[in-house]
Amino acid sequence: MNEQNKNQNEENAPKTSSGAPVSQSSSWKKLLSKRWVYPAAYIAAAAIILTLVWVYQDASMQSAVKESTEKVSNSGEAVPTTGVLEEEPVTKEVEGTSENLAWPVATATDVNVVKPFYDSAATTDEKALALLEYDQTFIANAGIDLARADDQTFEVKAALSGKVTRVEQHPLNGMVVEITHDNDLKTVYQSVADVKVKQNDEVKQGDTIAISGKSELGKDLGNHVHFEVYEAGKPVNPEQFLKK
Repeated sequence: MNEQNKNQNEENAPKTSSGAPVSQSSSWKKLLSKRWVYPAAYIAAAAIILTLVWVYQDASMQSAVKESTEKVSNSGEAVPTTGVLEEEPVTKEVEGTSENLAWPVATATDVNVVKPFYDSAATTDEKALALLEYDQTFIANAGIDLARADDQTFEVKAALSGKVTRVEQHPLNGMVVEITHDNDLKTVYQSVADVKVKQNDEVKQGDTIAISGKSELGKDLGNHVHFEVYEAGKPVNPEQFLKK
């Protein structure tokens, strides 16, 4: 009896034109009427789209890295671990040759340092040896004085290649020749005679520029050359640059 009533109720239940029970359609309507359904659907769709984009980009990146790696490997160069080919810095060699300071004489062993450079960091005795006395006044030696043991004259050479920027007679220092070089260097040759160069001449290292002579300031030294080196306008000890 109950089963017959159930079947009768199902037969009497309203149906759609397709024959489906109305209650099934109503369930979907009720589900879609919920506020959270559409946002959830949008989020799910966005997640799927983003996942597909990420997969596509990752595949493209791996393909590009593989292609770049194959090109670099074939050329025999190192392959960057990052997968990105970076440009290496281009280095250029500096053209031209540099000169080391040379002794301003033909043969260094022919002369002696008869008056050393005055070094403020030297000992008291070393400072005393580097002082020049003139008219009861002591003057610190800004260079070195070279002379032969037999007091004979000798040729004075250009210690570096450069341009002659001064040739003049000085009342105390005698004849003076100044040569300007690259790297903000200058060399000065005092107490010379028979000068072979003139201002604005270009000279090469080892060229004869004069012969040794005498000066009022260094009259006790006999025939000699007073040699100075200036770096950035300041006198420096020439011996620190000269090879023994």
